[in-house]
Amino acid sequence: MLSSTPSKELRRLALSLVQPGFVGTEAPDWVLRRIGEGLSSVVLFARNIATPEQVARLTASLRAENPALIIAIDEEAGDVTRIESWTGSTRPGNYALGTVDDVELTESVARDLGRELHAAGITLNYAPSADVNSNPRNPVIGVRSFGASTDLVSRHSAAWIRGLQSAGVAACAKHFPGHGDTAVDSHLGLPSYHAGIEQIEAESLPPFRAALAAGVRAVMSGHLLVPAYDQDNPATMSRRILVDLLRTELGFDGLVVTDGIEMGAVTNLYGIDGATVRAVVGGADAICVGGESATEGTVNLLTGALLDALGTGELSEERLRDAARRVQEFADWSMGRSRSTPTDRISGDIGFVAARRAIRMTDAAQGALPLKAAPHVVELVPTMNLAIGKETPWGVATPLRERLPGTTFVRVHEDDLAAAGGAEAPVLEELALGPSTGRPLVVVVRDAARHGWMAAALAQLLRARPDAVVVEMGLPGTPGSEVVQIATHGATTASGVAAAELLAGAPDRA
Repeated sequence: MLSSTPSKELRRLALSLVQPGFVGTEAPDWVLRRIGEGLSSVVLFARNIATPEQVARLTASLRAENPALIIAIDEEAGDVTRIESWTGSTRPGNYALGTVDDVELTESVARDLGRELHAAGITLNYAPSADVNSNPRNPVIGVRSFGASTDLVSRHSAAWIRGLQSAGVAACAKHFPGHGDTAVDSHLGLPSYHAGIEQIEAESLPPFRAALAAGVRAVMSGHLLVPAYDQDNPATMSRRILVDLLRTELGFDGLVVTDGIEMGAVTNLYGIDGATVRAVVGGADAICVGGESATEGTVNLLTGALLDALGTGELSEERLRDAARRVQEFADWSMGRSRSTPTDRISGDIGFVAARRAIRMTDAAQGALPLKAAPHVVELVPTMNLAIGKETPWGVATPLRERLPGTTFVRVHEDDLAAAGGAEAPVLEELALGPSTGRPLVVVVRDAARHGWMAAALAQLLRARPDAVVVEMGLPGTPGSEVVQIATHGATTASGVAAAELLAGAPDRA
């Protein structure tokens, strides 16, 4: 038991475990002050990014306070993008890369991303997702996974890690022990993974084993309950999962960082401070704080909670020192890797090449493209999970208008149909069928099989216009052989351009 007043050293150690985000394209005074007091990491999100030059200035100002500062980002180079959040990613995501199934291509795309992040001064990327998306109705993983095959996810996770780290940026395999076979978005509630130990070892753990073999030095825990290992504690705060399984059985000796500690899966149960203490007690070394919770007040709350837990004996000083040591060792390793890698600001078009290779078409589409005239494009827009930035553009209409002048388009949300009486309401006639009379109709969807309203709207449109071209930018499902469908396997800017090229018959298409 500690005295009621923790030492300055213990306060510094507690602060070093927190990895907060912040608001603004310049470093706030409180962040700079906290770095001087022991803060060892910060995390960048879209709200911190304007231009590559601005990000480089920002990271330089942060690192001026501590040359070994860990500067992290949550950049998956797909639908979940931060560095290109305002324009959409120029690289396809994991599902598209898994569809191509060329590990050299995956490694090249990750290396290209790594060069961009390295030039911006970033040393840790919370990617790749090593989750096997075995549940097609998963609301939060989906195209963020390389696919539904364990072997495929394993080899591409390893390739992605090799590519990113060869460019001087540390990778982080997530969401341990595997978030793919779940049906709840952990931003909102606590998912459960009900498989037995043998199934988990066969299906979900191999990609993490492959990640460790590829040299990953950071693993992110998932906010999910895995009763086969621990019936009471989510993985993020489970010693049986983080210590007995990850460290002892898998032999991982690097940094364990939590998924965003502000997420509903854990804060709904314990509060953000309680979740933080439980995570460190359970074996996590670093606490990621993203979202709107990334404020100086939250950093004070979490470090105070850790110090209070020391005082009550809930958290041992030995565990605190062990976590802080791992943070420092990772900081030294990642900075050493960064410094030893020459900065290469040259970015090629490998992302667009990969997006083109990931396109798949039904047989019916082969003879229907390219379009003979400028179309009317209807984009059915779902509500996306919170990992995907609301500001990130997606779709086909914008790049298609650049290639086929005269293209018109409309975006339709679930609320638009609900307000008008559902998918069978006249609103689709007014917005989609009427404007497309006498010209091609292109319907763009995103995970149509997972959204009942979208599937119903698409079915109505295809009954009226069986010649419509469907562009599926999420999981493609199983369209009928008569459906003219293009599957992009992701909704990035690169994927939208690849689809637009196919629709327009771009002569330079690879």
